Amino acid sequence: MCRAADGYAATVDDQRSGEDQHHSAEMDKVLDRNWNELLQELRVTQTGTQILTGFLLTVPFSNGFPKLEHGQKILYLLVLLGSVVATGLNVAPVAYHRVLFRRRKRRWLVSAANVSARAALLMLAIDSAGVVLLVFDVVVGRTAAIIAASAVLLFLLLLWGAVPFAKRNPRR
Repeated sequence: MCRAADGYAATVDDQRSGEDQHHSAEMDKVLDRNWNELLQELRVTQTGTQILTGFLLTVPFSNGFPKLEHGQKILYLLVLLGSVVATGLNVAPVAYHRVLFRRRKRRWLVSAANVSARAALLMLAIDSAGVVLLVFDVVVGRTAAIIAASAVLLFLLLLWGAVPFAKRNPRR
């Protein structure tokens, strides 16, 4: 959950002890490193979501699009909206940073970017499964589409979620 950074601003105040100033400087370094790592991660996911969105935007202009069933067109629109949402979630931390630049809100920015990056990954997993659902439905049928989309969603949730969480909380 994102919290306002008002009480957490990492500033060095002349009235602080040397130990507090050292802690603050260390916190600034940690927040800077976390922010830079998040930006690198967002660059990777942003490229994928932008390519997916760009591809999806061309689909209605293809010759086969009018032949889709009504339900397939609805699914296409949902997948397109999901892709746009994922793109928005990927770009949100940059917008936050631009608005809060030099406002000493780094802790909030890192926290908000973390939430946004996680939500973007979840949307990308759902959207990827949605694309598979649509393509399989058009090519081989609804049953195969549901199986394939479910497998893709499960795979991505395990790979992107369960694997790192298992490492994060190792059992002793």
